[in-house]
This record gives sequence, structure tokens and C-alpha cells, in this order.
Amino acid sequence: MSARITVLGAGFGGMELSTILSESLGDDIAVTLIDKSDTFVFGYSKLDVMFGRTTLDAVRLPYRNFVKPGVRLLRETVESIDPVSRRVTTDAATHECDYLVVALGADYDLAATPGLEGANEFYSVAGANRLRDILPSFSKGHALIGVCGAPYKCPPAPSECALMLHDFLTSSGVRGQCEITMVLPLPSPVPPSPETSKALIAAFAERGIRFMPNRRIVSLDNGRRVASLDDGSELAYDLFLGVPRHRAPAVVEASGMAEGGWVPVNPRTLETKFANVYAVGDIANTGTPKAGVFAEGAAAAVATSLLARIRGEGDVTLYGGAGSCYLEFGGGRIGRVDVDFFSGPKPTGTYYEPDVALRADKELFGSSRKARWFGL
Repeated sequence: MSARITVLGAGFGGMELSTILSESLGDDIAVTLIDKSDTFVFGYSKLDVMFGRTTLDAVRLPYRNFVKPGVRLLRETVESIDPVSRRVTTDAATHECDYLVVALGADYDLAATPGLEGANEFYSVAGANRLRDILPSFSKGHALIGVCGAPYKCPPAPSECALMLHDFLTSSGVRGQCEITMVLPLPSPVPPSPETSKALIAAFAERGIRFMPNRRIVSLDNGRRVASLDDGSELAYDLFLGVPRHRAPAVVEASGMAEGGWVPVNPRTLETKFANVYAVGDIANTGTPKAGVFAEGAAAAVATSLLARIRGEGDVTLYGGAGSCYLEFGGGRIGRVDVDFFSGPKPTGTYYEPDVALRADKELFGSSRKARWFGL
């Protein structure tokens, strides 16, 4: 009988893992990939939607186009996970398996920041799409980009938002009537790469964007339009653009897999403390950023482990903890930082200065995944 593998979550990690297994074993594998959504959206596309560069319909990739031998993708909502018996119960069925991979990502905990539920956030697809209609009406006042907690997905994204907002307001002819402030609970925009952080901070200064590191938003008073920070200070705003606190999905916490908010794993193999159970992507506490490219790398490592176990032979590749992030600097220019978390005694980052030519690289990053996963 074919090995049964259940993968929870069809994000970067879930799709890449399922694709590798399908390529290697085809119909000799039985992969059940489960996701509650019917479409996939690249994280970076949310900013493009938010600032009117594209539409939500244009960036939605239907899961019905994810067709791989040996893989069935089910649109179901996970209701319980038993990591001991490797049994998953959804709103439609019960799934038992030989190997379980949890790749459900991080949820947004709006309730953890009082007032945020009545304000704007740009990290969800719905939030970014809502702001697409709100931003054109902002013509004067203080725009506050506030991060409500760490860790959070795609660490450079708030910085990108600030720089893209500057361009948006400039092109609208109202930048002179607007202030922009970014509050970040990190010491710098991209801590593993001082050079990247220095370049972003210089870009903020050049554009008159106020940068407030090592502070986070703890609550909002939407009536007074005032944000409270963790140092006891307050900031008045006319437009708030928030990054919600992140948390493991409630179903994962209820399973007993999570500790300290995330699932502990061996950072190089992604194995959990439960036999034949792995966790990849944003849900896993690996010490690497919560970003798609890192979930993809972790999935590739898990795939080699599963293939070796199923075949009874083969080399296992450890998760390298390395990846590249593209950064929108505005004016059509894109920078890049290559970060490496495991090769040396401490994380490192190699910075590539913003250039219009790097946009082609970013577009290739997206188009190559579309082709690989969706045949587009």
C-alpha cells in the first residue's frame, strides 16, 4: 500500500512538499493536501493590491489548477489534530496517515491589540483589498504604520509599505500634506543584515518618514484616533495601517503541539516531538523568518526525509535556513537581501542595492512558482 501523507495547509510549504513528492513517486504516493481556502495569493501581491497596482482577482490562483499525480487537494477546514495517532478531523471527514506535516501558517490575532478590529490592517488579503478603496481618500494628516508584535510574517513588508505609501501620496499630489511614521518592535528593519537596514533607514530619512524602532502598538483608541505604544507614549493618527500580532492557529494550540505560541521542531529536520510528524513554514519555531521562501526550503528538506523513509534509502538534506527577500524601495526600484541563518555562528545577510533590473528577478520568482505549482 502506498505511504499515506497528510499535509495541512496549501501555502508555500504545503504545495512545494506535495510537488516534490509527486515528482518523485507519482501515483505511488498518497498525499492528501488540505486547505480551507479555494485560492492561493502570494504575500507580496497584497501590497500591490493595496496600492492599486493590480486587483485581487488578478492575483488569486485557484487551487483547482494545482493538479499533481498522487496528490489530492481537499478544501476542508481542520477541526482537530491528534499528533500521537496522526489523525486529522475536518468539517468533512477524518484523515489518518503514516506521516503528518503541519503547514497551517500563522493566524492574525486582532483581538490581542484592543481597538485593532475597528481599524485597518494590511496583512490579510481582505484587509489589503479594503485599503485599496480607502487610501485614495487620504489626502492630509498623519499615516501611522504600526506593528503590534513580533515575530511577524515577511519582516521587510512594513518598510515596503512605508516607502510605497510615500510614492502613492506623491503621485496623488498630497505628500506635502501628509506625515508617515512607522513603529517597529525590532531594533532595525532587517536585523540579520545591517547593510539592508542602513539602506532602508536612509530611504526613510530621504523621504521624511519617521522610523521608531524597538516599540510596538499595544492598543488603539479609534474614537480619539490615538495609538498607545509599549513605552507608555501615544501617537495621534488620521490613517492607521496595522500589522496584527501573529499566533499559531487555535486548532494547533488545542492539539498540544504548540509551546510558547509556536510548534517546536528540530530546526534542521523539521521533526516535532511526535513520531512521523513534521511542521514547516510560519507555524514552526525554526529560528528563521516567517516567509514563503523559507517555508519552501523547509518543505524541500522534509521531502528528502520522507522519500528516504518511504524508499528505505537515500540521502536526507537538512534545512539550510537560507533565502532571498525582495524589497520594494519605491520609484520602481527593488532591492534584495540574501539571508543565511545556519551556516555561521550568527545569521548573516548580503544586500543588493535597489535597481529597476531586480524587478525582473522578483517577477521570475513569482512566475516560476506559478508554473511549478499551477501550470501557468
